[in-house]
Amino acid sequence: MRVPFASILVNLGLGLLFGVGLIVSGMSDPAKVLNFLDLTGTFDPSLAFVMGGAVVVAFIGYRLVLTRDKPLMAPRFQLPTRSDIDARLIVGPALFGMGWGLGGFCPGPAFTALGLAAPGTLAFLPAMLAGMWAARWVAERGR
Repeated sequence: MRVPFASILVNLGLGLLFGVGLIVSGMSDPAKVLNFLDLTGTFDPSLAFVMGGAVVVAFIGYRLVLTRDKPLMAPRFQLPTRSDIDARLIVGPALFGMGWGLGGFCPGPAFTALGLAAPGTLAFLPAMLAGMWAARWVAERGR
């Protein structure tokens, strides 16, 4: 399937906007994230406000967008259809949370921090990519 050039530009712009938002909010700094998780030490609640703002924007955005018949850049919406809870749904987020808590990065901020030459990024990103590859490999072997 060929992706229209306009769609690529829109996605590039949205990715850049997301990256700028991560930098402005300080979420590309792993110390900020780790301070949020340190409830008994240097606790910093600002991450909760960033997440809360993101939830409000996403809630409003989904409500507006889903009133349309189809997306602007695609022939149809691609929404999840499954609603069951399985082992992948439990184990995946648990591993993600452990990696986030140990490293202070999740994928978006990790790529942003790479451009900022943040310490630890050069170790975290290859490990994250290896984990993504391993998860896909395990899923394909299970089929």
